[in-house]
Amino acid sequence: MSAMLEQNEAGSQMHGWATDLFPLTRSLTGPGTLATLEYLARLMPGLEICSIRSGTQVFDWVVPDEWIMRDAYVMDEDGIRIIDFQVNNLHVLNYSVPVNDTLTLEELDKHLHSLPDQPEAIPYVTSYYARRWGFCLSHHQRQKLKPGRYKVVIDSEIKPGFLNYGEILIPGREKKEILLSTYVCHPSMANNELSGPVVTTALVRRLLARKDLRYSYRIVFIPETIGSIVYLSRHYQHLKEVTIAGYVITCIGDERTYSFIPSRNGDTLADRVARHVLKHVYPDYKAYSFLDRGSDERQYCSPGIDLPVASVTRSKYGAFPEYHTSLDDLDFVTESGLAGGLDVYQRMLECIEQNCYPVSTVLCEPQLGKRGLYPTLSTKESAKSVKMMMDLIAYSDGKLSLLDIAELINAPMWKLIAILDQLVSADLLKKEYR
Repeated sequence: MSAMLEQNEAGSQMHGWATDLFPLTRSLTGPGTLATLEYLARLMPGLEICSIRSGTQVFDWVVPDEWIMRDAYVMDEDGIRIIDFQVNNLHVLNYSVPVNDTLTLEELDKHLHSLPDQPEAIPYVTSYYARRWGFCLSHHQRQKLKPGRYKVVIDSEIKPGFLNYGEILIPGREKKEILLSTYVCHPSMANNELSGPVVTTALVRRLLARKDLRYSYRIVFIPETIGSIVYLSRHYQHLKEVTIAGYVITCIGDERTYSFIPSRNGDTLADRVARHVLKHVYPDYKAYSFLDRGSDERQYCSPGIDLPVASVTRSKYGAFPEYHTSLDDLDFVTESGLAGGLDVYQRMLECIEQNCYPVSTVLCEPQLGKRGLYPTLSTKESAKSVKMMMDLIAYSDGKLSLLDIAELINAPMWKLIAILDQLVSADLLKKEYR
């Protein structure tokens, strides 16, 4: 199968998963989040769903009560549902308390949320840690509301329950681990939510199919912020001992750009590999500062935790106009966008897997021609064809990693991996691991 065909099929498959998951009402807790994890578990044998009870102390936080959402609407005097949770689950302020009342327009308006600057978009609004209720609607729709009395119903429940997250550990030859983290807590939004879980799921399925993994892989599907805090409260000491690189996978499904958010350290293996791959795949990528952080890299890189975790996105959260609105839909996230995101993460993981310290086994420059590695007719073009090989040999002194050499000679590391294997087979180089 050609690489392009394989990529197209992967994009179609991931978009199909996102389409299945799109209608579910996800939040920090509740049936929609659990149903999402159960769906993903059917795609990934070995994904364990863990449950943490409400009220559990996790560092400076407490696991919130569970939110169960059944129905919600605003009905006009003609009995028409003019705002309907069943039509779009973004219509309800996330974590709304129950309400059943009849209000004037003036009274109702205090509980409405819209975006005057994006009059066609339904905003995504939350109130996780303060009890209130509300509805979200397009600003155009809000402007059309007429004076009168409105029946307001939110059939929800907030009670002690569980926060659920998913985890899978894929063992490699070494105990050192690579951490992949994505979140499953937003309702019907495609890039800011579902692109992360579906691309991560595709990565997991490919990792599970391999028998030659060098590193072990720890992958978590969590509610954003509180989920990473919960997970770290249980595992941070182990993670600090074994994690060599990690990524938060989110907003990875559109086609506009690629973006890089570094770890707090800024120069970890995760950072260096991400910059290297993006430089060769999409040279015009947008580089952000850790000051621009906004997802779970905040928790993984916090003082005392200090994990080497960065993030590669396509359009970065908060930086695209569709963000946290109904415009972030299944048309905005495309098969090609998802496939491109998967390709970038695969390249990054392969660079980490294959990074080693090449060491020359011969003194002076080796004669490549007698080994069939150098053209016997010397021309300008033939010299160009082996320059990368000669540059790799020139820097293979055991002091530089393959990633270091790739950066020095400005070559994609994945091309050097194939060349290195040729030279190892010819007994001209050997690989050392540290």
